[in-house]
Amino acid sequence: MSLIGKKVESFKAKAFHNGQFIDITDENMRGKWSAVVFYPADFTFVCPTELEDLANLYEDFKKENCEIYSVSTDTEYVHKAWHDSSERVKKVQYPMIADPTGKLSRMFEVMIEEEGLALRGSFIIDPEGVIQAYEVHSNGIGREASELLRKLQAAKFVRENGEVCPAKWKPGKESLKPTIDLIGKL
Repeated sequence: MSLIGKKVESFKAKAFHNGQFIDITDENMRGKWSAVVFYPADFTFVCPTELEDLANLYEDFKKENCEIYSVSTDTEYVHKAWHDSSERVKKVQYPMIADPTGKLSRMFEVMIEEEGLALRGSFIIDPEGVIQAYEVHSNGIGREASELLRKLQAAKFVRENGEVCPAKWKPGKESLKPTIDLIGKL
């Protein structure tokens, strides 16, 4: 089963954000785009490089009316300790959601049950709370935030314009009108 088109279920979770502990719910994801990025654990190797990469592009995501949420099965207290101790993670200004029970990891189908950790999963969710794109892979492979941003921009373009985006599409580049006249001409 694909998660494309699935509405994010109701949830409530603690998060560390801008020096405070806050509650995040599915309602926080309504009315704007969301990028939900699961990673295995704080105080690991690949994860801080990914969170820093996202932090470096956070303003670009915000320009797209998109909030980033990072999620691991650590608690909000561990997120704070990691944020306070890692130069890379100190750059994070987006909410770091705690998922110690694994509820969110299971909801997004990224939970590694025997380890109690999440796979690396990236999800783009539209303003109605519906998953429009996602990618999940093994934990040894780091992701590139610029590609997630490009996919977000493409999802927004498709929604707003009713056209489709070819490979390597970026804002301002040519899109495609899916008509019968285009079949066999590409």
